[in-house]
Amino acid sequence: MPIAFDFESALFEWSGNAAWHFVAVPEPISDEIAARMEGFTRGFGSVRVQVRIGGSAWATSVFPDSKMGVYLLPVKKAVRQAEGLTAGSTARVHLELAELRP
Repeated sequence: MPIAFDFESALFEWSGNAAWHFVAVPEPISDEIAARMEGFTRGFGSVRVQVRIGGSAWATSVFPDSKMGVYLLPVKKAVRQAEGLTAGSTARVHLELAELRP
């Protein structure tokens, strides 16, 4: 049975050199992901996930952000456009941890 979480979070644009957009995974969920995935993270501490926002579903990774103390979920342009999301919009997110493989 997959480990899944449902939450709402505001979309924000990263203030860096690239126009990345993210939603922050709420702290209690981020803490649970970190505890469950200890020793199974990938580069930069990322965790593979399957995501659904509205009618859009895709595979990606969440990344820990030390400033915010949570995982960040990147939301690609095609999803933002399909779901009518802009910076400041609230996204309803279904996130499943990908199967662990040795």
